[in-house]
Amino acid sequence: MIDLDLQALLSSASREQRRSMRFAILYAIMAVVSAVALLGLSGWFITCAALAGIAGIAAVQAFNYLLPSAAIRLLAIVRTLSRYGERVQGHKAALQTLATIRADIFQRFVEAPDMGRVSGDMAAALLQDVEALEDRFIRMPGTLGAFAGAGAALLLCAAAGWAAAMAVFAIVIMTLGTSYLLAGRLLPAPARRIQDAIARLKQDVVEYAACSAEIVAYILGESVEDDLHRRAAEMDRARLAFARGEALLAAIVTLMGGIAMAAVIALSTAPLPVTLLAGLAAAGAIEASGAAVRSIGRDATVAAGFHRLSSLVARTHQPPLARLPLQGMRITIGTGADAIEMRSGARLAVTGLSGSGKTTLLTLLAGLHDNSGVAVTIDGRPMADCPAPDRRSLFALSPQDAQVIAGTIADNLRLARSRLSDAALWDALGLACLADEVRAMPQGLMTWIGDSGAQLSGGQRKRLSLARALLAGRPWLLLDEPSEGLDVATEQQLKGNLAAWLDRTQSGLIVVTHRPAMLALADRRLTIAT
Repeated sequence: MIDLDLQALLSSASREQRRSMRFAILYAIMAVVSAVALLGLSGWFITCAALAGIAGIAAVQAFNYLLPSAAIRLLAIVRTLSRYGERVQGHKAALQTLATIRADIFQRFVEAPDMGRVSGDMAAALLQDVEALEDRFIRMPGTLGAFAGAGAALLLCAAAGWAAAMAVFAIVIMTLGTSYLLAGRLLPAPARRIQDAIARLKQDVVEYAACSAEIVAYILGESVEDDLHRRAAEMDRARLAFARGEALLAAIVTLMGGIAMAAVIALSTAPLPVTLLAGLAAAGAIEASGAAVRSIGRDATVAAGFHRLSSLVARTHQPPLARLPLQGMRITIGTGADAIEMRSGARLAVTGLSGSGKTTLLTLLAGLHDNSGVAVTIDGRPMADCPAPDRRSLFALSPQDAQVIAGTIADNLRLARSRLSDAALWDALGLACLADEVRAMPQGLMTWIGDSGAQLSGGQRKRLSLARALLAGRPWLLLDEPSEGLDVATEQQLKGNLAAWLDRTQSGLIVVTHRPAMLALADRRLTIAT
C-alpha cells in the first residue's frame, strides 16, 4: 500500500513527460550503439592501415581509407549529438516530473494533521530523497541504451566466430549477475545509512538554527559543533562504505572487459583486422554493460530514498470522506449542560490556565490536528466526520507563535489569497495597526523581512499574521492572544478595528485571550479547566 501510493504519484507526475522520455531512450540507444560501432571500426581501420603499410607502397595505394575515416567521423558526430539529446530530453523529463512530485509531497506535508513532522524531515524528503528518484529517471535511458549497445557489440563479435560471440555473451551475463549479487549485499545498508544520516543532520541544523540566540547566550557553540561533527562523521562513514562498494563493481567491469577481449582473440577464426574489430567490440559490450552495473549500484540509493518517501507519503495519506461540505453554520464546544453552541457570526472568548488546551482547541478547528480533549462538532458532525481540508476552508487562524516565510511583506500577506491587490493588503495592515510601520520601511510592501521574519519584531510578526488571517476571507476568525506584547493605545486601536471589521463582515470570532480589551470583543465566554 505504501509503495503503491508513491507509485501513483510518480505515474501521475511522469505522464506528461513520456514523450521526452521516449526521445531520451532513443537518443541513448543511438549514442551507445554508435560508440560501440566507432570503437570496433576504429580498431579495424587502424589494423588494416598498419598491415597495408607493412605490405608496401602498392598496398598503401590500394587501401581505401576515405570511406572508413568518413564512417568514423560520422559515428563520432552521431555519438556526440545523441548523447547531448539524451541528456537534454532525460533531464527535462526528470526535472519536470520531480518538480511536480516535490509540490505534491509538500502539499501532503502541510495538509496532513498529526504528522509530528519537523523541518529536517521535510527538507530531507524534498531534497535528497526526491533527488534519488530524479537520479533514477535520468539513468533510465542510459540503462536501456546500455543493453542495446551490448547487443550491437555481440553482433560485431560474431564476425570473429560464434564461439567468440558466445564467450562474450557469457562474460556479459556473468558481469551483470555478479554485480547484481554484490550490489545487493554491499550497497543497500550504507545507502540507507546515508539517507538517514543526511536527514538527521539537516534536522539538527534546523533545530539548532532556531535556537541560535540561546546557543550563543549560554556558550553552547562548542558542544553543538561537536554534535554536528559527530552526525557528519556518521554520514561520511556511510558514504565511504558505499563508495567502496561502487569501486568494487567498477573493478569487476574493468577486469571483465580485459577477459572479454582475451577470449575473442583466443577464439577468433577471422583475419587479424576482424579479430581486433571483434575484440574492441567485446570491450565495448562490457563498457556498455558497465552503465547497467553503475545503475545497479545507484539503485540502492534510489531504494533508500523511495522507502523514506513511501513511509512519509503513507503517513500523510488522507482517505476522502463521502460527506457534504461543511458550512460552519453551527459550532458546538463541549457536551451536556456545559456545551456552548454558536451560530454563524457569534463571538466567543476562550480563557483558562496555561496548558489547559486553549490553543489546542483553535488548532483543532483550523485543521492542524485531529485530537483534542474537548468535544467539538461542526454543523452537527463530530470531528471524525470533518476532514481537515474542510475545516481549513472555514477558519482563518492567527496563532500565538506567528510564523512567516522568508520573503516580502506582500509575499506573506498573499499566502492568504494569491491574487489580492495592494489596496487590499494595505487595508488589512491598517486593521492590524501595522500600516504606518510598513509605510516607514524602505520598500513598503516589498520590504524583505528575512528568514522567519528576522527583520521584524515579535509584535510586528503577530500583527502581520493577524492581517493575513483577515485577508483569508473565511467565515470564522481564530485569534490566539492577538494583542500580546502591544502597548495599551495600540491594543485599544486594534480592538476597535477588529470590532468594526467583525460587524461589517458578519464573521464569527473565537479568541483566546486574558486581556480585558480583547475579551470585550466577545459576547460569550468559555473557560477551559485543566
